[in-house]
Amino acid sequence: MSDSFPLAHAAHRIAAGEVSATQLLEVALQRVTASEARVHAFTILSIDAARAAAAACDTGPVRGPLHGVPIAVKDVFDTADLPTAYGSPIWQGHRPRADASAVALARAAGAVILGKTVTTEFASYTPGPTTNPHDIARTPGGSSSGSAAAVAAGMVTAAFGTQTAGSIIRPAAYCGVVGYKPSFGVISRAGMKPLAESFDTAGTLACTVADAALLAGVAAGRHDLAAPVAADAWPTIGLFRSDWWDEAEPAQRAAIEAVAEGLRSDGARVVDLAAPAIPWVNALHSEAMAWEAARAFAWERAAQPHALSPKLAEILTRGAAMTPARLEVVWSGLARARAKLSALFERCDIVLTPPAPGQAPLGLDGTGSPTFNRIWSLLGGPCLTLPCGRSPDGMPLGAQLVALPGRDASLLGMASRVEKIVSAMYVPCAAA
Repeated sequence: MSDSFPLAHAAHRIAAGEVSATQLLEVALQRVTASEARVHAFTILSIDAARAAAAACDTGPVRGPLHGVPIAVKDVFDTADLPTAYGSPIWQGHRPRADASAVALARAAGAVILGKTVTTEFASYTPGPTTNPHDIARTPGGSSSGSAAAVAAGMVTAAFGTQTAGSIIRPAAYCGVVGYKPSFGVISRAGMKPLAESFDTAGTLACTVADAALLAGVAAGRHDLAAPVAADAWPTIGLFRSDWWDEAEPAQRAAIEAVAEGLRSDGARVVDLAAPAIPWVNALHSEAMAWEAARAFAWERAAQPHALSPKLAEILTRGAAMTPARLEVVWSGLARARAKLSALFERCDIVLTPPAPGQAPLGLDGTGSPTFNRIWSLLGGPCLTLPCGRSPDGMPLGAQLVALPGRDASLLGMASRVEKIVSAMYVPCAAA
């Protein structure tokens, strides 16, 4: 699938009669047959309904820029025709009445929903069964684990994900795909199970920047995002090693430095940014998430507390116990951190930084560290990661690009240009 043709090209070929939506879907299903038993990306596949939708695309008028293209949906988005369990046994068999906004808009644009992808429990920390297609002994990351793995294995070209701390950027980096977290609120969260309302953001995972942008632009109703124009001239890029640079693996640090050197060689101005000395911000972000999650899952805690994982139960208990005085400390500290992060952009237009500490860790009982993601989810601006190399073990490594809130179109345009530079550093998906 991923080595066939991208979203926009696929939809164009279907509309032109060069290939049918049914043919494209069958390619996807062949990849599912080849990979799903080892990758476990999906909670449910909608094969019959997808075939019916593809057939309708082949006989009906062109519906939009996703006409006839199969995509996947993270199982925190409501779907009217498929169960939505949010990664929890509490909600097994739940059938929403309506699609989430993002799903409804994708369908209206002609997308064929192939199925729902695995999420960690309520998009938090307890993982599901998904493995990393590059090495099934390693985590795919989380919480958008199934979406990242499905794209990396070539089962779909693009999928919806969400991020509260690092749930799009990190799994995309671990699985060697593009992950795009738009500015906070760009894609409506209507019909999306909340975790922490101040940070939850819907986004996309795909094989290319253009594909991630197209799906996000459709879901946002933003034509300027759906078809980003590669930047004609380089903006100033800030190389940000952060307060946690020493926590990154040597190969990850080397990959970021190599991207910076590649940008310089292409004529970009790359400046070093001093760390803002906010090593405490990750802990505060975690506290804020716990406080908001305790309210978001008030019903689950009251009605079925024993069906919560021990880790989530502990987080919710801790969040519910926070005092007003402590909340004031947390929110004021996060405000100071946000101001310091915003000030970084006085010297640059785009930040280049690691998306994760390094390669996907061994083991399936965790999802990796969001250390390099929390600050950008706090800032609320667009983030995008794209594969830029491999570790000594042959696992994908990524490079994260960040901009100020509202500058999504500029970030996507610049990322399209960066993608051409790093393409020589990494052979793109599919992995399986």
